[in-house]
Amino acid sequence: MSEAPLDLDALTPPEVVAQLDRYIVGQTDAKRAVALALRTRWRRKRVDPSLRDEITPKNIIMIGPTGVGKTEIARRLARQARAPFVKVEASKFTEVGYVGRDVESMVRDLVEVSMKLVQEEALERVETLARERAEERLLDKLSPKATRPDYEESGGEPSSTREKLRTLLRDGFLDDKDVEIETEDSGIPMMSIFGQTGQEEMGVQLQDSLGHLFPKKTKSRTVKVPQALELLQSEEGERLVDKDAIVAEALERAQQSGIIFLDEVDKVVGRQSNAQGPDISREGVQRDLLPIVEGSTVSTKHGMVKTDHVLFIAAGAFHQAAVSDMIPELQGRFPIRVELQSLTEDDFVRILTEPENSLTRQYAALLGTEGVKVRFTQDGIRAIAHVSSEVNERQENIGARRLHTVMERLLEAVSYEAASMDGVEVPVDGPFVQSQLESILEDPKLERYIL
Repeated sequence: MSEAPLDLDALTPPEVVAQLDRYIVGQTDAKRAVALALRTRWRRKRVDPSLRDEITPKNIIMIGPTGVGKTEIARRLARQARAPFVKVEASKFTEVGYVGRDVESMVRDLVEVSMKLVQEEALERVETLARERAEERLLDKLSPKATRPDYEESGGEPSSTREKLRTLLRDGFLDDKDVEIETEDSGIPMMSIFGQTGQEEMGVQLQDSLGHLFPKKTKSRTVKVPQALELLQSEEGERLVDKDAIVAEALERAQQSGIIFLDEVDKVVGRQSNAQGPDISREGVQRDLLPIVEGSTVSTKHGMVKTDHVLFIAAGAFHQAAVSDMIPELQGRFPIRVELQSLTEDDFVRILTEPENSLTRQYAALLGTEGVKVRFTQDGIRAIAHVSSEVNERQENIGARRLHTVMERLLEAVSYEAASMDGVEVPVDGPFVQSQLESILEDPKLERYIL
């Protein structure tokens, strides 16, 4: 079930933090920082237009080890606010040196996400009408004789055949029936002359602008009735929405509400002790990132996009480098800095119990589909948290991600046999955890069991 968007007009920073608390344990400083950034956007829209463009986002750097919630905080914020969101590993730009064009791709990705988001909302608004039109088209195929409204039976009354068929369709009695339908083929002949990477945007734009010159093609498909209804509804929905309005709104939302999450930014920050080698590439990536974060105009296939008011959230462990090692110009573009804390055993207990999407609830629900009743006890949860914390200390500390590997190993046998355990109750208590994970804790070579 998708989350309902928050009412941004009435949303206060404490309410944002409360929403994030439903899914993420701790890290209050980071939650407060993103909540304030969101509220600043709300305030900016209400400032006099003469001053509005001068107010820039307060970009954020999150500093902390992996698996403590940096990405999840940003992703949840964007999802609740219905804001376009993309996550990019900054380290990937070192693969191409400091060419720069690839850095702009994050903005193009943001626009594509925004397009999808706005289009989904537009389709939701016309869903009922699109469903009705699709149903009528499908009934035309299922009962050709009764397609006309003025079709009458010998008694002189309007035909009831179509309505009877409609009832059968809605009640699912026709779900196993095959039907042949014709749908539009949206494909446009490819223009291979624009195959080069540097010119692909021009090629796509030209195809979009000249698409109306190509005749509409249709293709026949034989599918089951439910799939036919979905295909026809999708086609009718596309006809009902205003594509130009969608593009305009998507561009505006990307510019005014977009969030770009720059992960592993510490990987492109090196201490400037060497005048050559990889540090040059890292600094080059920083200098390519600078104009995007600072505010520039990027060409996309849907139009020009300004990044002046996109919110950038950078994140990294910063074990080998410090934020102060970034080039000064880029440092100045991230005025808000928050440190996230490493997770303790007590944090793991809370993560396993408090969030609405906790792992214990997920595993109980998954195994419940096969009739297995998994019941987690308090001492069982504590034991899982203890094992996860100990493994993190003895191996690489991967934060809350360790819980996934431990839980999978813990319930591996139950999951394997679940199909033959209908009605069985499995109490995951302290002794159960000890028996399943004892070999792991006793063997110093933990990588045999948990990576």
